[in-house]
Amino acid sequence: MSATIKQLRAFATVARTRSLAEASAQLHISQPALSVAIRNLEQTAGGPLFSRDSRQLALTPEGREFLARAEQLLHNWDQSLDAIQQRFRLQHGQLALAAIPAFALNRLPALLARFHTQYPEINIALEDIVMERVFQAVLDGRAELGITFRPEDLGGLEFVAFERDRFIAVLPAGHALAAKKSLRWSDLAAAPFIAMNRGSAVRRWTDEALAHCGKTPRLLAEANQLSTIGQMVKVGLGVSVVPSLCEVQMRDYGLACRPLSAPVIGQEVGVLLKSRGALSAPAAAFLSLIAG
Repeated sequence: MSATIKQLRAFATVARTRSLAEASAQLHISQPALSVAIRNLEQTAGGPLFSRDSRQLALTPEGREFLARAEQLLHNWDQSLDAIQQRFRLQHGQLALAAIPAFALNRLPALLARFHTQYPEINIALEDIVMERVFQAVLDGRAELGITFRPEDLGGLEFVAFERDRFIAVLPAGHALAAKKSLRWSDLAAAPFIAMNRGSAVRRWTDEALAHCGKTPRLLAEANQLSTIGQMVKVGLGVSVVPSLCEVQMRDYGLACRPLSAPVIGQEVGVLLKSRGALSAPAAAFLSLIAG
């Protein structure tokens, strides 16, 4: 049988007060229950901790030696319990996120500001990385939550969608196509086209949409970042398509943004995670905020 925290606390309180009546009042238990706790602890210890041959409660030599150890154990327990309670109360801890740049730049700052207002003691660690690396960051455990488009293969991870994105065309401010309220994918085929790099999900979806309408774009350039594509369009090198997540960013660059149809290409945006039940309290709170 092992000693319990309740028994250690009962022993330390009785040793400190030298009174069963005062100790029972401090511990909010009856004197008989307190006596049973002390006897059970002595049985576990293997001998008496209090001398019972006088009217005054006094520690035996073994009791005096054990008291210092018991008080240290109780101190460590109280500190450990307080630390975990702070985590559950979101007064301490870390939120580890990975997010695709389109979301990290355009949507995430406002969400993190709301989260910080509610939980100011939680530290935030963010990786803004491409979609494939977001998946790996969650799989490897570097991030508890990954914000991305829905992967084709979840690989055992869970995906919680919270919105649906669609591609939009981005054009230099004075471009002839900017006069239209909306565009078809085929409208872009005649202009020099700036695309995402080969191998990216955005490039794959773009190529599929252009193939659907039977057009081959006049590919002028490729880039690894949507922000770079926006800047290249801004100086008039060509036109492009980006997820609507980037619309505010592209308008800030001074670009014209137009919805695209024939076909309408949409992708779910959501949160990747290993398991909801395994989330830390900060991650669970952020998931509730973003998906609520």
